[in-house]
Amino acid sequence: MEASLRQADGVASERPLAFDRKSGRLSGAGVIDRVAVLALQAGSVITRPYGHRGYRHGCKAVATVVADRDIIVRLNEDADFAIPFCDGYWSRMLNPRYDYEEEIEAFLRCAADLRYSFVDCGANFGYWSVLASSRPFGRQPTLAIEASPENAKRLGANALLNGDRFRWLNAAVGGQAAGFVRITGARHEALETLRLTENEPDAVTVVSLDSLVAGGLVDASLPVVVKLDVEGVEIEALTGAERLMHRDCVVICEEHGSDTTHGITRHLLEEMS
Repeated sequence: MEASLRQADGVASERPLAFDRKSGRLSGAGVIDRVAVLALQAGSVITRPYGHRGYRHGCKAVATVVADRDIIVRLNEDADFAIPFCDGYWSRMLNPRYDYEEEIEAFLRCAADLRYSFVDCGANFGYWSVLASSRPFGRQPTLAIEASPENAKRLGANALLNGDRFRWLNAAVGGQAAGFVRITGARHEALETLRLTENEPDAVTVVSLDSLVAGGLVDASLPVVVKLDVEGVEIEALTGAERLMHRDCVVICEEHGSDTTHGITRHLLEEMS
């Protein structure tokens, strides 16, 4: 029985695995894949009240019984987002009742009738870039920037999956367009940036938001919306956006709950007002 199930799943693994968040439809899945998705969904429901704490461990356990491949999550009728099957962070998107960073989504939905340039700093696999450039969100001209070379590969794959409708860069956002950094860490959503004194293998170039505008990668003739989630270097990135901030610009920043000084908000209010 087990052998026949695995044989059936082997045939299914040759087809693209996809999940539609709106309809709940799962395609390209064998029996084991379907059970795995149910487990991932249940795990999200159970751990969601606790900020998905411990969810990663469950995903890791489920991953041991399925093929190593991607699953495409359909976010809306014009947005596909590919992630590793059983990814410890993004698998929560298989729970249709889970809303990822709903404050950002609400803002972008409200602005869908406007025309603006969207800059996704710390894009990871490109979730917000895929959405902002999709039809329900106004098909905004979008630039995604991701420092991690491994994450950037997935970012590029998601751009291709959606018709290459947004630009992307493998670069780190900093205070000025100079120098190099190395990206370290074991979890793709929680990496750290190490400043380097010179170029070396796996080094990543540093860019500034102002330099991207000057280079024509961001159309500043439009209002600009910047999503800034760059793992601890937000203030440095804002320093490199001084000219941009004097234009028609909105910045959406992540401020970690453990920062009792509210450093990013304080910097915006006191240094850049």
